[in-house]
Amino acid sequence: MTTSHPASISTERHTEQFEFGLHTFGDVTSTPDGERQLSQPEVLRNVLAEATLADASGVDVIGIGEHHRPDYAISAPDVVLSAVGAATERIKLISAVTVLSSDDPVRVYQRFATIDGLTGGRAEVSLGRGSFIESYPLFGYDLSDYETLFEEKVDLFTKLRSEGPVTWSGSTRAGLKNQQIFPTTGHDAGLPTWVAVGGTPNSVVRAARHGLGLELAIIGGAPQRFSPLVDLYHRALAEFGVEGERRVASHSHGFVAETDERAEELFYPSWAASMHQLGQERGWGNGYPSREQFQQEITQGALFVGSPETVARKIVQTKRSLGITRFGLKYGNGSLAHEHMMEAIELYGTQVKPLVLDMLSDS
Repeated sequence: MTTSHPASISTERHTEQFEFGLHTFGDVTSTPDGERQLSQPEVLRNVLAEATLADASGVDVIGIGEHHRPDYAISAPDVVLSAVGAATERIKLISAVTVLSSDDPVRVYQRFATIDGLTGGRAEVSLGRGSFIESYPLFGYDLSDYETLFEEKVDLFTKLRSEGPVTWSGSTRAGLKNQQIFPTTGHDAGLPTWVAVGGTPNSVVRAARHGLGLELAIIGGAPQRFSPLVDLYHRALAEFGVEGERRVASHSHGFVAETDERAEELFYPSWAASMHQLGQERGWGNGYPSREQFQQEITQGALFVGSPETVARKIVQTKRSLGITRFGLKYGNGSLAHEHMMEAIELYGTQVKPLVLDMLSDS
């Protein structure tokens, strides 16, 4: 396995068509020695430092996720993104994701349009139903309305993107009659918007029908197996007569260190503990995943873990097989220390990104 520490390579001759993102959910972390769990306020301040470093390291996009659980510190990604926008200069600001099913589309649009105005057009939003269900009872929604909530609210949000008077009616909120939402943005096509999809064809078709970007959450198995969904997205766009840019992004968990061995040593304990906890919650079993399973996910699955060269090669493979225009790395996991994540962020921006662009330019 690769153990080299490749030098940073200039990216001046490359285009910016392929974007590099970093995503975080504000996992509640521990100190590097594992002796103390950080408080949620400490985690929030660390996330701001991580995003600031990502901007300085040349990363194109920072994604902030929404959860309502004790193991994550971020429940209001738009508030965190506003702070990040004030502390950075160029990085794009996106939610990863906004749980639209349990939020109000009008308020979501207003909040992200506000961030967009304050940061000179850097805001984007990724809409999803969330990987956990805590927000539904928290905000008084019935899980039996799971599908209807998302379908109606995406429909309304899409209409709001016109930034003109909107008339809409549905069963999940009060209707609108010739109402306009403020603030508006400077985008001709409205706020840049994606739909996050975990692998359901109906969700892919929904994104295409509304003319929104497709963001694939690839968190298990080989990324290549999502190729039929990308093909479906493009076919659906054509059938619905949607014109313009066809944006496809992917999101996966991973971690970068100077060598493969160091990356695996640092990432495995927190990853295994997180998988164990999730398995208990969802009935997958009580055991911890083995190192062999971990290796399988790195070599053939969805984990992007290793040296800059190893991670870069896997990103290139994913781009070539899926035709993605953006890759997002969820760089933290569970108790993995902030100090280690800072190292990974800098390597991702200063080494992984230029290596990927060089590999793509040589093909």
